[in-house]
Amino acid sequence: MRIAFMGTPDFAVPTLDALVAAGHDVVAVYTQPPRPAGRGKAMMPSSVQKRAESLGIAVRAPASLRDANEQAAFAALDLDVAVVAAYGLILPEPILAAPRLGCLNVHASLLPRWRGAAPVQRAILAGDVETGVAIMQMERGLDTGAVRLEGRARVDSKTAGALTIELAQIGARLMVEFLADPDAYPPVAQAKEGVTYAAKIEKGEARIDFAQSAARVECHVRAFNPVPGAFFELGGERIQILAVTIEDGVGAPGEVIDERLGIACGEGVVRPLLVKRAGRGTMPTPDLLRGFAIPKGTRLA
Repeated sequence: MRIAFMGTPDFAVPTLDALVAAGHDVVAVYTQPPRPAGRGKAMMPSSVQKRAESLGIAVRAPASLRDANEQAAFAALDLDVAVVAAYGLILPEPILAAPRLGCLNVHASLLPRWRGAAPVQRAILAGDVETGVAIMQMERGLDTGAVRLEGRARVDSKTAGALTIELAQIGARLMVEFLADPDAYPPVAQAKEGVTYAAKIEKGEARIDFAQSAARVECHVRAFNPVPGAFFELGGERIQILAVTIEDGVGAPGEVIDERLGIACGEGVVRPLLVKRAGRGTMPTPDLLRGFAIPKGTRLA
């Protein structure tokens, strides 16, 4: 098929690779413009742009698709379909309507649960047992389109980073499967019940609330690993926690109950396994404590 691919972060790259490997004619890749990154704030192209350039595919990075000239240029591609994966820009009606088969989105949830920007993190935060990927026929609403195909995955004890990688691979496989025979997967309208929204993650949400149960704190840590990193503050310094175990124990929420950084929660105790200080690499908790004492009785927030 003649395809335009539209995506931006790492999550989208496996689908682009799969389309190319399946022999589809990817005539253009759309991605968000380069953004400043790193300490020097150099302009960095997206993961999708870097991959497309390595494959020799033309890249377009408009700041918006609302401009009539951009819409005309998209229509001129004479597409069979546009494949979208975490693109990050709204597709206006002329874009949605231009390809013969419309625009198909690789969405990382089992719709209608977790429509929106951060479905992986929200699923983990909510303690969901299962999530997945939906191949969705796009329309003007926020992830409201009919589902053409879906695949499922267990959440288990996975971090957001690990689960995102797994779902990206599932989505890539499903998209290739669908495009091989679109008529085999008729559109199925989303259920009206069970709709939830996965709002964009704000950095402040990553602060750990130890008044929650240890089980909820453990979900919180996994949901924000690798970014933005679940954290507490002590002495004006932010300490990220990247992995914990749950133990029995009692204490005031946020109280350090022993010399090995067991932290009391609203119910139970979490014991950090991996931590990270600002400007430092990830380290096991004993390494942190050798150079950054957190005595028993300390209250963390």
